Amino acid sequence: MKKNKLRKLLKEGKPTLGTRLLSVWPGMVELVGNIGLFDYVEYLGEYSPWNLHDLENFGRAVELFNMSSMIKVDQNCRAFIAQRALGSGIQNILFTDIRTVEDAKECVRIVRAETPQTKGINGAASRRNVGYYLEAGSPEYVKAMDEAVVALMIEKKEAVDNLEEILSVKGINMVQFGPGDYSLSLGYPGQRNHPKVKEAELKIIETAIKKGIRPRVEIGSINYKIEDLKKYVELGVRDFNLPSEGKIIYEWLKKHGENIRKSLF
Repeated sequence: MKKNKLRKLLKEGKPTLGTRLLSVWPGMVELVGNIGLFDYVEYLGEYSPWNLHDLENFGRAVELFNMSSMIKVDQNCRAFIAQRALGSGIQNILFTDIRTVEDAKECVRIVRAETPQTKGINGAASRRNVGYYLEAGSPEYVKAMDEAVVALMIEKKEAVDNLEEILSVKGINMVQFGPGDYSLSLGYPGQRNHPKVKEAELKIIETAIKKGIRPRVEIGSINYKIEDLKKYVELGVRDFNLPSEGKIIYEWLKKHGENIRKSLF
């Protein structure tokens, strides 16, 4: 079984830096890997089309570099998607649309191996992560599934209302606030900086740290200010994630396209 760099860094209490990809193209993974700065790369499987062959090739590409991997999965069919992603070699799972403590418990069980000790529902499937047959159902497989990072998006009003109970579930390692979904669930669509939205973000960060869970912050734009990041660091945040290449390309093209048009047309 491949070593999980993200889990190792969390165990050691070290900061982590990831980046997100909207594309499942392995070539984009290689571009990220060649930069040499990122601890893991996350595929936004919730947002773009993919098939099971894509997930295996994504996993293969990550293994060319000193990185680990993560996938963001949809709320519907999350057990199937998460377990097939893990079987493809993607090592860590970000679950979306969590609302209740039961949702959180289910996410942990989906990832962990089905043993009396780990109490998961992830069986001994002969998939890529175990060499197809070599380590299926082995002690090494059980350990790898126990070390898979379980991350949750806290992005619904109901989840924030149930935050203490959700973050008390054993096996949750990381959380991220989702201001887009949260503002929507409050009835303030698109108002990501609404005072109530910012209040919820602070509550999530502080509660997660109190519970021994790592809060991750997504840098929402290439136009971020380092001063803003320092505010999160002062709160105790040690895990950051850059925006996807889709957002980066959009912002870069928009900025420079407008500049050229103003200059030449």
